Amino acid sequence: MKFWRRSPAPACGVLLWLFLFAHSALAAEGAEPNPADSSAGLIFRWLNFALVFGGIAYLIAKHGGAYFRANAKAIAASINEGTAAKEEADRQLQEMNAKIARLDQEIAELREAAKRDSIVETERLNASGLAEIEKIEQAAHAELGAAERAATQELRAMAASLAVERAAGLVRSRMDQKVRAKLFHAFLGELGRSAN
Repeated sequence: MKFWRRSPAPACGVLLWLFLFAHSALAAEGAEPNPADSSAGLIFRWLNFALVFGGIAYLIAKHGGAYFRANAKAIAASINEGTAAKEEADRQLQEMNAKIARLDQEIAELREAAKRDSIVETERLNASGLAEIEKIEQAAHAELGAAERAATQELRAMAASLAVERAAGLVRSRMDQKVRAKLFHAFLGELGRSAN
């Protein structure tokens, strides 16, 4: 882009030269007969065709064989890869079909295993529950026995207390001033003997 800005004159000169050359070629064409229409022109056309075709054939023979061999090898390799991929896909498909065929059997086995596990777990829970019930019953019997012993002791203590109160009441009712004085003198006599 900088070239066009710096020197637009050479570009205009080239365009002018092309215009003049094309104009003179067009003017000369209309004045003379066309040499391509003559027999020599026909021979040159066939020679030109043979040269171009020969050149193309030579290039194809020289470089085309290697190219086509490499292309054929690449295609063969792609075909081999595709065949290997197809065989692998077929193998995987057969494995999946076998797994699907075994799926019903595996489901049945899983259900049977789940039933067995459920039965075992139920039995274990029942045994555990029975053991817990037995422990609770033993604890309840022990607690009832302890409560019974405590109640028996409390009843004995109440009976003893009531007996002491009754006895004290009887003693008070039967004890008069003379019996008290006699007891008091006996007590003092005991004290005097134990002091000596």
